[in-house]
Amino acid sequence: MSTAPTEGRWWLPKALPQGTCRTLTDRRIRHGRRLLYSADMESAGVPTLFDWVGGSSTLEALFERFYEHVRGDALLAPIFANMDPRHHVHVAAFVAEVFGGPPAYSAEYGGHAAMIRKHLGRHLSEPARKRWMALLLDTADELRVPTDPEFRSALVGYLEWGSRLAVINSQPGVAEPTHAPMPSWNWGAPGGPYIEKKE
Repeated sequence: MSTAPTEGRWWLPKALPQGTCRTLTDRRIRHGRRLLYSADMESAGVPTLFDWVGGSSTLEALFERFYEHVRGDALLAPIFANMDPRHHVHVAAFVAEVFGGPPAYSAEYGGHAAMIRKHLGRHLSEPARKRWMALLLDTADELRVPTDPEFRSALVGYLEWGSRLAVINSQPGVAEPTHAPMPSWNWGAPGGPYIEKKE
């Protein structure tokens, strides 16, 4: 699969990378000592990433604080100089939906195609992407977003994937999308948080 857009087309992988799934079928995951099919995650009591992080309020607080830091960052501040004062709310709604929360971003802002359109023609660089990632993860630490390895691996995996797509979709020659399926992220290989089983 190519990682660069073809001229006149926006780039979105046909299949989401390992660590994600559009539907909870045909994936085997480890949860504690039992091996579950991911279709059984909900019935087994495995929380969504949205629930585990603390829901919309945690995500809004994370992105509000993050964009406060962005304003003082020499590399990122110029990129976000004209951002909407409610930008953090929009980004939090998008990530909430991706992490299994309510479909508010799709309903109110236009879904993944709308998010892609926001990056068109922005000419984002790899150094800016790396700085964005580092600053966001530092902010997650500052606000005590869950630090368990299972959640953080899912969070970092999604942020790496999403930020790389943003860079790709910001380059010249990427056409405006008319439709793009909303990503759906889950626990990936760990299969959920570590919960000690009492025998």
